[in-house]
Amino acid sequence: MLTLILLVLAVIGLLIVMRREAGALPALAVTGVTGLIGIFAGAPVIGVLLLIATAGIAACGLPGVRSAWLTPRLFAMFKKVAPKVSDTERTALEAGSVAWDGELFSGRPDWNRLLAFRDDGLSDEERAFVDHQCGVAAGMCNAWDIARERADLPQELWDYLKRERFFGMIIPKEYGGLGFSAKAQSTILQKLSISETLMVTVGVPNSLGPGELLLKYGTEEQKNHYLPRLADGREIPCFGLTGPRAGSDATSLPDTGVVCKRTIDGEEVLGLELTFEKRWITLAPIATVVGLAFRLFDPEHLLGDDEDRGITLALVPRDTEGMQIGRRHHPIGSPFLNGPIKGDKVFVPLSTIIGGEEMIGQGWRMLVECLSVGRCITLPSGATGTARYAIGWSGGFARIRRQFNVPVAEMEGVQEPLARMTALAYIAQAAVYQTANTIDHGEKPAVPSAILKSQLTEFQRDILADAMDIHGGKAVTLGPRNYLGIGYSANPVAITVEGANIMTRNLMIFGQGAIRCHPYVLEELAAKDADDSKAFDRAFFNHAGLIFGNAARALTQGLGLGKPEVPFDDVAAPYAKDIARLSSGFGLAADAAMASLGSKLKQREMLSARLGDVLSNLYLASMLLKQWHEGDRVEGEEALLHYAARLLLGRAEQAFVELFENLPNRALGRTLRLIVMPLGRRWSRPQDDLSRAIAQSVSCDSALRHKLTANTWDTNDGPQDNPLARYNALLATQERAEALYRTVGKAHAKGEIPAEALHPEQQVEAAFAAGLISEEDATFMRQREAEVLDMLTVDDFEYDAFVTDKSKVLRHHPA
Repeated sequence: MLTLILLVLAVIGLLIVMRREAGALPALAVTGVTGLIGIFAGAPVIGVLLLIATAGIAACGLPGVRSAWLTPRLFAMFKKVAPKVSDTERTALEAGSVAWDGELFSGRPDWNRLLAFRDDGLSDEERAFVDHQCGVAAGMCNAWDIARERADLPQELWDYLKRERFFGMIIPKEYGGLGFSAKAQSTILQKLSISETLMVTVGVPNSLGPGELLLKYGTEEQKNHYLPRLADGREIPCFGLTGPRAGSDATSLPDTGVVCKRTIDGEEVLGLELTFEKRWITLAPIATVVGLAFRLFDPEHLLGDDEDRGITLALVPRDTEGMQIGRRHHPIGSPFLNGPIKGDKVFVPLSTIIGGEEMIGQGWRMLVECLSVGRCITLPSGATGTARYAIGWSGGFARIRRQFNVPVAEMEGVQEPLARMTALAYIAQAAVYQTANTIDHGEKPAVPSAILKSQLTEFQRDILADAMDIHGGKAVTLGPRNYLGIGYSANPVAITVEGANIMTRNLMIFGQGAIRCHPYVLEELAAKDADDSKAFDRAFFNHAGLIFGNAARALTQGLGLGKPEVPFDDVAAPYAKDIARLSSGFGLAADAAMASLGSKLKQREMLSARLGDVLSNLYLASMLLKQWHEGDRVEGEEALLHYAARLLLGRAEQAFVELFENLPNRALGRTLRLIVMPLGRRWSRPQDDLSRAIAQSVSCDSALRHKLTANTWDTNDGPQDNPLARYNALLATQERAEALYRTVGKAHAKGEIPAEALHPEQQVEAAFAAGLISEEDATFMRQREAEVLDMLTVDDFEYDAFVTDKSKVLRHHPA
């Protein structure tokens, strides 16, 4: 009995030491004291074993002891198995900053660090711009007109965007721009997502491109010349990075610049001879100034001793001799301006290099540093804005569309996708806003940018698929009335660009995060490169302490013991505590995968993707809780928080299960599952009652619906029809209409009105004639049914309307 008691005490003591990562001395005290008690209290076997463990801990845990025998051996082994980090990978790793993503990697997230990013909201100027200028711009858009009739934005909209400096959101006011915050940029792009072409047209110049590059790296002369002209639209920029052979692997671009001399107007000019072929370049067909990425060579050593000078960026005017520009690609579903750029031995002076000569060879670093911010904003904001509109349209349609004498919003088959898409939209809104808020606090979130880009554009794909299902025939018939179909068909663009989601999920989120965000891996690699044994000893054994700590935290919290204190209310606290539990499990699993697979983990992309999925879902859930903690809550929102949080934590657990089942070392996989999920999975699919409650809220004139569709164009104040405003107006009178539907429906069923009155309009007239409803109610229902029918109607066209070559029209019935 004493043996068992001593063993339990030793285990409990060690778990406490491990959880706190207290180091070797407290662990020595635990095993040493219990061992001595065993020796002197009549349990010599367990006592001896504990004292042997004490000796082992001392030999491995005390720096003065281990440095003589253990550290050199471990260091030699580490040098052999550690992955090699290329110069381009190192540049990417050093770009950006680490904030909450690092906390999740640590396994002991400090929630107060996340809450320290206070939210001051939008300024009055920013709010006014969102409410007025964005509404005006959105009101000029009709998806069919833009996509099929003109393949461009209307001229008056282009003029308005330039006049109101939409292209200068990131440019400071001293250069003529708007100087808006990241949150404002995101909110603006969400509202402009009424049209994917409009959102892309405004978003790209304010993301990765000449404007941001000039701001951060340009010479004063370049800034003073270009930034005011970019801000007011006198210059339209594009940036040429990708090409036929350089897409996701942008560092392999084959485009070249060769340093040379040319005689121009009788003077010898030192410059570059550029040969390039770029594809998929947004705004290229109309751009007046082209940013180019290329590899620079100096074979004549005109600039120095090095021949290969590395990736370099330049800004080339459109009218430069030899530039081939103006042709268009045809992006799927959307006519946003996108096209190829070519050039063969195009000569430009050295002054076109962004940042001047001192930035030669710094192009890759410049790009990845800018991308960490831009990728957090443009496409995630576009996806979130699309989700806002999709909820507004789908909830409104589901309420006014009646089948089997009830609104389809009352049918559980419709409620399920309506709730699902609402939850994804709710998560997206929180994630994009809170991440933009960290940017406004000076962070450059490299790993979160990959999470948001891939996860939120996938959310967009799922949301639009659900919206199409709910709308049915209304959405699959294209025409001016169809507000959904063109955006749905354009969704693959967001999935593909700015780092294809396949690559981002499989390689970037965990692949970059494992080194960039881990508390010690970067230090270990630096020690290897510097051949610094002392630095390695310090980093490696701190790392070992973290592994033991995460194992202890994951196990004990998985058993319901020692849950951390969290600064949230009773609604959110259980989710925050479980994020902490899963964070410990993630840290342990990440270290186990890296240790067991070493450099081979790079090639095991499916395992890397699952680790990335865990991190992504924990990050999104954290942003969700912060938004709940700081936001103004409305009736019905608690159900949505429960649904969304359970969805994300369930997805994280599923990723863990798939990881453990597919680790090559099966014993390791089973051990990890036992530690991380000792009682099995905790989170299942959200319950049906949550789905019903959410679907009811978003398909009625509720506070939750208004909150979720905020920052959209929802007023009838533009030249184009606004279906969201029309749905909102119908929902505002839905309660009155439902009462009249019931009255008329019962009368029809009882035979109080003629059986042949089958159309709603006929039934209303019959009920009025029978004195069952008042004249006022009849007038109300006549107007309502006319509006409902117009919203349900789809377009039709002349037989040959879609034939571009009329000579090929096949007349099946010539008469």
